[in-house]
Amino acid sequence: MSKSKMMKRILGALIVVVIAVVAVCARGRQQQEKTQEFSPLQKLGYTERLIESFYVDTVDSPKMVEAAIIAMLKTLDPHSVYTDAEETKELTTPLAGNFSGIGIQFNMNNDSLYVIQTTAGGPSEAVGIQPGDRILSANDTIISGAGRSNSEILNILRGPKGTEVLVKVLRRGVTEPITFRIIRDDIPLYSVDAAYMESPTTGYIRVSRFAEDTGNEVAEAVKKLKKEGMKDLIIDLEDNGGGYLNPAFDMASLFLQPGDLVVYTDGARVPRQDYKVKGKPLMPEGRLVVMVNQNSASASEIFAGAIQDNDRGLIVGRRTFGKGLVQRPFPFPDGSMVRLTVSRYHTPTGRSIQKPYVKGEGDDYHMDLYNRYMSGEFMSADSIHFADSLKVETLKNHRVVYGGGGIMPDLFVPIDTTMYSDYYRDLMANGIFNRYAVEYVDQHRDEIKRNYQTESDFVKNFSFTPEMVDALVALGEKNGVKLNEKGLERSRDIICAVTKGLIARDVWDMNGYFRSVNPVSRGTYEKALELVNDKELYDRLITGSGKV
Repeated sequence: MSKSKMMKRILGALIVVVIAVVAVCARGRQQQEKTQEFSPLQKLGYTERLIESFYVDTVDSPKMVEAAIIAMLKTLDPHSVYTDAEETKELTTPLAGNFSGIGIQFNMNNDSLYVIQTTAGGPSEAVGIQPGDRILSANDTIISGAGRSNSEILNILRGPKGTEVLVKVLRRGVTEPITFRIIRDDIPLYSVDAAYMESPTTGYIRVSRFAEDTGNEVAEAVKKLKKEGMKDLIIDLEDNGGGYLNPAFDMASLFLQPGDLVVYTDGARVPRQDYKVKGKPLMPEGRLVVMVNQNSASASEIFAGAIQDNDRGLIVGRRTFGKGLVQRPFPFPDGSMVRLTVSRYHTPTGRSIQKPYVKGEGDDYHMDLYNRYMSGEFMSADSIHFADSLKVETLKNHRVVYGGGGIMPDLFVPIDTTMYSDYYRDLMANGIFNRYAVEYVDQHRDEIKRNYQTESDFVKNFSFTPEMVDALVALGEKNGVKLNEKGLERSRDIICAVTKGLIARDVWDMNGYFRSVNPVSRGTYEKALELVNDKELYDRLITGSGKV
């Protein structure tokens, strides 16, 4: 074969190879284009159809889809969650402001349901249900003696507005059970647990949640206390896990000036939104101290951050939780819901309330409080270190505050564990304090009412005697809590204060409980009182001219 023919054959072969390679590449590109056209949503739906069509066993499709939704949300942030219909109902009811029921506060004691209080103006009060009554049954469903949980009892007593429930009651001093016909109605859920005057000029308001009507409740409490002579105020947000944004804005607006920024939100797909005070404040002047701790979160942090950044008041306690992600609810027709994070909360100075997190690593995030405790943060402010890059100044007095997650108080108060013991914990965990208070009030209600004209009179003059301590210890022994002499001596003051507070609550209201417990069990409360009553110290901190 000549050299020229050989070259022609080689060239022809190369052309064939090139054509083949080009064809393969073209098919690859076409396949890639087809793959790109297969969206994540199509892939998810296709996988679900594959399982339904070909999986070896039958599958529960709704459960499988729920698991897929939960798994997707876990790759995002710690607060984007899915809840089924029942969980959604339990989640939203406490913040909705009311539910339909018969209007009682109750306690379970020895498998018996005792009425502690009736809601003022509620359906139970209207028909004559009294504190101390023991509810035996509702609509022929046995309650007392049936070993029912609190959630079961709530499901029995609650129901649609306007529906009827026949309640059979055993009353002390009455031989036969009494039957009451109660028409269920809307029952308010209150956010203000207590509002009272601690001194002739200092008021105290305890807020437990931020629900729909919290702003109005706090406004009414402020008006009431101002009529009683209040000039300065302590707002207690310890252990307040938050709630809705708007009530936090409404509450801050009671103390800030028109035009002051309370909070702003922004996100990658949600434009910035500023929340500025519009109306006149209800309490624009007077010393204001806000109590917080590591469990104060979300709306509590919005309020505390607004007060601190605008130099309207001082924050006392420990660094707050650091929950600054905004969830928007997306409900499904079956009652379930996705709460998806859409933006972040920022204080007026621009601090992000949200503490750091790594996407998809929720376990580490939820261990944060434990890690903070183990690092010594709850004991000493010196264990908390902030980078200079997180430093900002308040808007009016130019005090230094720090971002990076949560609200750092102006006056740090370490957690107090000196009076707590394992014995106290065991009594509390077994419900001994509640049981003792229910039994004591059941036996002595009329006597207490005769001897103490008001709840304030009771708190000031009632003494928890050694005989009462012995009876409480005996009740504990009877219910499996063995006496620990050292634990009793260590925790005696808090044991007496808590039980006295529960008695006051059961006879009057929650004011009596907090009046009894606050001075004994809460170091933050003592510091708040010290600060609000010491004008020189307060002014030094609020102006940034000195530290404690």
